[in-house]
Amino acid sequence: MLKIEDLTKDFGGLRAVDHCSFEVPQNSIFGLIGPNGSGKTTIFNLITGFLKPDEGQVSFNGEVIVNLQPYQIIQRGIARTFQLVRIFRNMTVMENMLLAPKGQRGEKVSFALFNPPWARRQERENTKKALKLLTLFGLDRFRDEYAGNLGHAEQKLVELARALMTDPQLILLDEPTAGVDPSLIAKILSYIRKLRDEQGMTFLIVEHDMRVIMNLCERIVVLNYGRKIAEGTPEQVSNDPKVIDAYLGV
Repeated sequence: MLKIEDLTKDFGGLRAVDHCSFEVPQNSIFGLIGPNGSGKTTIFNLITGFLKPDEGQVSFNGEVIVNLQPYQIIQRGIARTFQLVRIFRNMTVMENMLLAPKGQRGEKVSFALFNPPWARRQERENTKKALKLLTLFGLDRFRDEYAGNLGHAEQKLVELARALMTDPQLILLDEPTAGVDPSLIAKILSYIRKLRDEQGMTFLIVEHDMRVIMNLCERIVVLNYGRKIAEGTPEQVSNDPKVIDAYLGV
């Protein structure tokens, strides 16, 4: 589904991503790990159009997407969350959700003026979909609460639920369990598995908690100083001497 080929990105004299290549199969939960500063979030930004590569290609479902804008990449079926939660704190949870759907014709002046019944019908459908997702994540009771008043874990779930409003095929999760109470981590992981198993979604996940990544992902790529140093199953990468050296310096 997603193909990264020889991806390279420099920031001045610093090479953040160094000729990195890997492929994410459809309907998989794929991990991307490495020490701090290894280039993981930079790769996410390159995939989603927030940055342009200096070299290499990113292909999604066979289409090269490196020259597309972020909104165009979302339209093709890639959604993401961020390492630091990005929600509209002064809007309600439901309002945050209703910002995400694609093709909202009611946002256009012509439809708002000349076809209000159509626009209202679409808004009702989007609201129904949003409430279904909020219920899935146990957030329906917060629908009218300001998003900034929620706890950190709930805000992360709102961000994930909002990403799902775009009907993605591939979801990029940047540290989905960071700062989350351990009692809620298992719930987040169960949601990810359920979305993959029941709705056929594909996940690419950056995560620092090795227990999470080893238990959740079927295949993992390991980065160090922007280079791919290992790829394989959780068991293979956890026993790779290069990975052990990168994390432990031994």
